[in-house]
Amino acid sequence: MTRDYLSINRDVWDADAGNWVDFAKGHWSLESPKWGTWGNPDEGLNLLPADMKGMDAVELGCGTGYVSYWMTRRGARVTGIDISAAQLATARQLATDHKAAITFIEGNAEATGLPDASFDFAVSEYGASIWCRPDRWLPEAWRLLRPGGRLVFLGNHPLSLICSPFDGSPADRTLHRPYRDMWGADWTEVEFEPTGVCFNLTMSAWMDLFTDIGFHVTKYQELYAPEWALGTRAAIPADWAKDYPVEHVWHLAKPEWRL
Repeated sequence: MTRDYLSINRDVWDADAGNWVDFAKGHWSLESPKWGTWGNPDEGLNLLPADMKGMDAVELGCGTGYVSYWMTRRGARVTGIDISAAQLATARQLATDHKAAITFIEGNAEATGLPDASFDFAVSEYGASIWCRPDRWLPEAWRLLRPGGRLVFLGNHPLSLICSPFDGSPADRTLHRPYRDMWGADWTEVEFEPTGVCFNLTMSAWMDLFTDIGFHVTKYQELYAPEWALGTRAAIPADWAKDYPVEHVWHLAKPEWRL
């Protein structure tokens, strides 16, 4: 991938920001978090610590900031960073509306400029987790975390990508793309619903990268569409996502000591 994916993705999200305002308002108002494309309930997933009092937390690719707000409500001091000024404008307005003290920064999650070892917890839900290069944003997350800190990120399952046609039409039950050497996909010029450039890896490549950086995997989850789901969301039909994992969640820890 040699294209300027950061600028491409920034421009995509700036242009689309107005279409996410109502979604953002709804998620800022949720009593309990709902995760991913199909709004899976937090019960049983536990992507965030139940009690975050006294914790410093960062959301990498925060978009409209609702995950940052969920962490604030659990007691954390929260910083959210995103490359899209328009998305951050929505986040800041909603923080004002909800009287939430969250620091929102416009910047690149691959190189935040924030101090080393300044956070206890980091999270990304469809932010840096898919729109940034894994070999760049994950080392940055490592740098930001204190020893013993944790990172949780949610993104597209590799299977959802290899079952997606090259023209951007909805995923089906055919393997359209090679799994070997997977890096992601460029959706900028597809026929159906063009967006930006996203990133993904094979399962072994994810594991190799975590090991190279120093992260320990503490839990891995695969998410499906709930039984009530209908229609198609983000080019994923509900019937497909009830049989195959549409998303995955990695729970990682930075050890207290690195040998």
